[in-house]
Parts: sequence; C-alpha cells; structure tokens
Amino acid sequence: MIRTIRASLAAGALALGLTFGVGAHATAVPATADGKEIMSLAPLVEQTSRAVVNIATKGKTETTRHPLFDDPFFKRFFGDRLPPEQRETQSVGSGVIVDAEKGYLLTNNHVIEKADEVVVTLTDRRQLKATVVGADPDTDVAVLKVDPTDLTALPLADSDKVLVGDFVVAIGNPFGLGQTVTSGIVSALGRSGLGIEGYEDFIQTDASINPGNSGGALINLKGELVGINTAIIAPGGGNIGIGFAIPINMARQIMEQLIAHGEVQRGRIGVQIQDLTPDLAEAFKVEPQDAAVVSQVTPGSPAEQAGIKAGDVITQVNGVPIRGSSDLRNKIGLMRIGEKVTLSIIREGAKQDVDMVVGEIKETVSEQAAASVPKLEGATFGAIAEASPLYGKIEGVLVVDVATDSPAWRAGLRKDDVITSVNRKPVKSPEEFAAAASASSGSLLLNIMRGDGALFVLIR
Repeated sequence: MIRTIRASLAAGALALGLTFGVGAHATAVPATADGKEIMSLAPLVEQTSRAVVNIATKGKTETTRHPLFDDPFFKRFFGDRLPPEQRETQSVGSGVIVDAEKGYLLTNNHVIEKADEVVVTLTDRRQLKATVVGADPDTDVAVLKVDPTDLTALPLADSDKVLVGDFVVAIGNPFGLGQTVTSGIVSALGRSGLGIEGYEDFIQTDASINPGNSGGALINLKGELVGINTAIIAPGGGNIGIGFAIPINMARQIMEQLIAHGEVQRGRIGVQIQDLTPDLAEAFKVEPQDAAVVSQVTPGSPAEQAGIKAGDVITQVNGVPIRGSSDLRNKIGLMRIGEKVTLSIIREGAKQDVDMVVGEIKETVSEQAAASVPKLEGATFGAIAEASPLYGKIEGVLVVDVATDSPAWRAGLRKDDVITSVNRKPVKSPEEFAAAASASSGSLLLNIMRGDGALFVLIR
C-alpha cells in the first residue's frame, strides 16, 4: 500500500514539475546505474525523521472493583488476594522536536496522560527521560522537555496556508513497531464536530496513520511541520485512509501558553452560537455564507457589555472570515484573557464591527452540594463550563471529581459524569442539584450522561 502511494505521489510530482526539498534547499534525487532519475521521498525523510521520536510511558490507573469485594466476609476469607485497586499501564506513541536548543517536544495529551514516567527514544537510539511541561486535554496537545544535547528540530509551517490536495508525509511509531513513514495528501481542512476533543479544527489526510502514530509529525514537501497526528476513524481498528492532525498553528499557540504558564488560560465572550444554515439565513434575511448565529448572550459577559444580541450573525474575527460556529469557538478559545477582539456582525441586514475584551472562563464548583448529602461524600459537583463541548447542548450538573473508594465512588459516580435529574426531576445547576438531593430522605435515582451514553444510578 505504501509503495502504491509513493508511486502515485512521484508520478504526480513529476507531472507538475515539483522538486522535493527541505526549506529552501533542494535535495538530491537518486539515480539508477544508467543515470536515470528516480523520484523519491528518501532525501526528505532523511533530513526530517531525526526530529520525530518514539515515546514510551509508564503509569498507574484506578480500577473499578465490585462493592462485594468490600464486604467483611470476603475480606476475612480472601485477605490480600482481593483484586488490586490500581494497575500499572504502559503505552507507546510519538512526538516531534520543535525546539532543539531548549529541548521542547510536541505530542498528544492522551499519549502522556496519567504517566508517571516518560522516556523518549531518538533515531540514534538514545533514550532520554522527559518531563511534562504542560498538557491541554481540550486540544489534546502536550509539551515535553528533554536534555537539549545534539537534537534536530522541525521548522514550523503556517498551517493556515495548507490547501486541500497538498502532498504530506506522516512520520510516527505505529503499533510500537518503530519509526515508520507514510505519504498522502491533505484530504480536507477544518474538520470539527467529531467529538474527539473540545476544540477541533483538524487537517484530514489519507496518509496512513495507525495507533502509535499519535503525537507524530505531518510534514509538507518542504520538510515543515504542518500538523500533529492525533486521531483516526477506524471501524476495523486500523487505517482506512481517514486520519486527523492538529494544525501546527493551533498547537503552537497552546505550546506557548503551556511553556509560559503551565496551563492554557482560555478566554470567553459569553455567547452561545450555532451555524448559519440556509433556513436561518433566510429567516435573518442575510446571504447564505459561512458564519455563526448568536442564540444566547450570557448576562454580564463581555459580549453583552459590547452590545451583542441574540440573532446577530458573526462573519469575521479580527478581519478574518470564520468557517462556522466551531471555527469561531476555536478562535476565541485560543485567545488570551484580556486580549482585544473585533467581531464583524450582520444585524437586521446592516454590517458593523463590535470591539470587546476577551474575558475569563469561569467554572462554578459547589463543594457544599457534596458535603450536604452523606451518600455523595467524596464527590465535587459544578456547572458545565463554557469551555466544555457540552455547554449549551445539555442541561445538568457536572461531576468535577470523585475520590477513589469514597461513598460517591462506590455508588458508581465517575469524574465528568453529567447528572441531568434527581428522582426524575431535572436539575440545571449545582444549587438545584444540592436542594433536590438533600430533600430526599430515601434513595436517590440519578440520571447520568456518560460519554456518548446514558444510565440510571440508584443510591440507597
């Protein structure tokens, strides 16, 4: 399969008169014994592969143990032979060196999440211990740091200039086999709504990406890093030609904040939005286009203070057209708190610009909600934050955290659960949840959204 792609890529490049190079320097083209040139990606790979590393992690994860094992009868007869509450985990992935002088690497958050030890293996077989500078689960970006001795880094491209049809090469560590190179084209841009991460603006490619490629490099034919490979659609468990990479411009913004602050300080303007569909465009008497419609404005938010109203159609951010509501959410979410932003809107057929200052995303947590209900001791509840992809789509109360082996844990609650009702009565805020749970002297029947599913949890 790789040979077929390489053959077609070479033929396409020859027909278009392309040359393969790294930066501004053309690379040598291999030749046969009789002097005929052979189109090959080998020179490109030779100069870029040293910046792509293998990542191995070790860690521990909590295991769910049946409440029956906590019964004194079982403890009496089985003693230390009961199943452990933690188990060791190992995983492999990939990473990309982006700063050789300081030793910074980019990878995916899910590659190093919950890792106690991270080891980076270079192409020269050196193994370096890495420290996690910071990670951002909402974009699945993480930054690592290693000893910056004799490293090679990849130059960063401007991913805003990537076009559908551009040739790309993916380098990574699929299935832990070791460094592997595949090639293809950019299949689509701005992919979102996949439910993979909180902030999605993926580059889609048909270059083969498989488990273990996560955190690896997607490069162009100049040898520049255009994206961080992060996900695939794989009904059968392997590559089917639909892979996704985080654009390097997004990853670079996240990296800069993680290095500077150790976390991403996301902003908000306080609006709920949706895509401008043809039907909505007709209703608001605007031309069908890529835009976002404001469906609700949060009281006291920067948007309200600037005069934004429900029904406004947002078309641009700082003079740059948006592709829809997801694109707007990404652009605002990646801005720093206190940064000035100008929104171009259409209101009742008239165009205007609105200036505002990006505010802070606030997540309200109610410790009292857990403390007032003994059956839920050990759990912390809060409102669904504006940064969450669930915000504005579901009403309920978020389980912010659950202490292992606490009453709430044994009852079946888990972090990131969303409780939508108590004893079949809807709850929309931590205060409503606390009041409903405290008012019940008997059992608590909680309706919970967990991931893509829903379930009832009965707490006696």
